[in-house]
Amino acid sequence: MSIKVRFSDTQGNVTEGAGEPGQSLLELGQALGLPLEGTCEGQMACSTCHVIVHAEWFDRLPAASEEEEDMLDFAAGVRRTSRLSCQIDLTEQLDGLSVTVPSEAHDMRRM
Repeated sequence: MSIKVRFSDTQGNVTEGAGEPGQSLLELGQALGLPLEGTCEGQMACSTCHVIVHAEWFDRLPAASEEEEDMLDFAAGVRRTSRLSCQIDLTEQLDGLSVTVPSEAHDMRRM
């Protein structure tokens, strides 16, 4: 089963994609060409994969670990529903997930 995800940017542009159960949101976003750098390659040692989870989805996610919360302190444009996309694994329960990629997101791999 594919898990559908809707990525928005702060300008209202939408990119939709589908991932597989167990795939990280970061991996899907990168495959779709979004500016989610993931400098640490999902090891939770940076905040370059920061996304803002839409409010109606935020409480459906497993709680962020203390380490993730600490890394979010370094992310630009953090909101109450901010998460690191490397820490969100796609599951059937997240089919239809909507997130926003902050305007501060830049993928230095593409410069």
